[in-house]
Amino acid sequence: MNDSLFIEIGSAQCQKHGEDCFGDTIFSKKIPEERRIISILSDGLGSGVKANILSSMTTRMAMKFVESNMELSRSSEIMMDALPICQIRKISYATFSVIDTELNGKTRIFEMDNPPFMLIRNGKPVNVRYKEISSAKWKERTINISQMTNQEEDRIILISDGVSQAGLGNRLYPLGWQRQGCLNFALEQIRKNPHISAHDLANAIVKEALSKEVEHKAGDDISCVVLYFRRPRKLLVLTGPPFEEKRDKEFADLVADYDGKTVICGGTTANIVERELCLKCEIDKTSFDLKIPMCSTMEGVDLVTEGILTLTDVYRMLKEGIDTDKNNGATRLTKMLLESDKIDFVVGTKINIAHQDPNLPMELEIRRNIVKKIFRNLQDKYLKEISVRYI
Repeated sequence: MNDSLFIEIGSAQCQKHGEDCFGDTIFSKKIPEERRIISILSDGLGSGVKANILSSMTTRMAMKFVESNMELSRSSEIMMDALPICQIRKISYATFSVIDTELNGKTRIFEMDNPPFMLIRNGKPVNVRYKEISSAKWKERTINISQMTNQEEDRIILISDGVSQAGLGNRLYPLGWQRQGCLNFALEQIRKNPHISAHDLANAIVKEALSKEVEHKAGDDISCVVLYFRRPRKLLVLTGPPFEEKRDKEFADLVADYDGKTVICGGTTANIVERELCLKCEIDKTSFDLKIPMCSTMEGVDLVTEGILTLTDVYRMLKEGIDTDKNNGATRLTKMLLESDKIDFVVGTKINIAHQDPNLPMELEIRRNIVKKIFRNLQDKYLKEISVRYI
């Protein structure tokens, strides 16, 4: 695997019908100095708050052991010993799947009682050998450890039993959707769209699992994690005019020279690029929205939006979720950010007089602050690689 490859992580969840919180926990962490990514899916026994506490505890414990590079057999035994057995059902209080992968392609996967992970390579499923480790104290409990070297376009899929058991007991799925049903669905999605993102594939799997349930009501927590090994998708976001007008040409040339998709946020920013590159900017009426100003189109630029209002709404959606039913600039930009891996922000530092208007909403923040919040959210929550340049 080439070092220039990127590991995209996507996840999706649906809590059990009638519960207020997830019984499953998903947690991913990037360790930049070691060029590692660790992703964990834990399923707590039962559902609701109790299950959430158990799965959260398991996730944090697993993360600590795996991150510290403790010897496999020893860390596995400690985790098995720390997780008690339900005396009534005689099963573990929590299950888990852990992926520990490096950017050079070396990957380890630890699994205890979750459905086995799926590896899809070249559009086909691949079976990976595993080593079984048992505890001297808990003879009935084992952890499976798999090791592999990933390749470009590989996908690793983790699921909780809420996916494999979706529809369990109904006429169409008396034994549930099962792991094979999920695998076949994932293969079909990749066949239709070979470059489907990890985020979209995870959401498609959860949505399909929910469709198997009676009245589309989840009988258990449904969770999915997808890792996608691929070439990085780059995105340039220009927003705000440069502090000095003499740098307008340099600013505009960033768009012309960029090796990836480009976005312009702000009317003044768009005017500078339009003027310096001799391009034509036109209103895109298909993006009409009552709250967010319409987008524009410009040759050679993938998206042109209004500035501060749009960026403020982008930040809201990164925290709360995308408004999938809308087609405005904020929704389009949020989707582009989530579909990208390496995002370069170039922020002009000239003060916009219009933003000093006291009639504008109090929550409207100056450009630098809102961009700072956006890139921190993209780094911490979505594990994107971000650079920010002020001009």
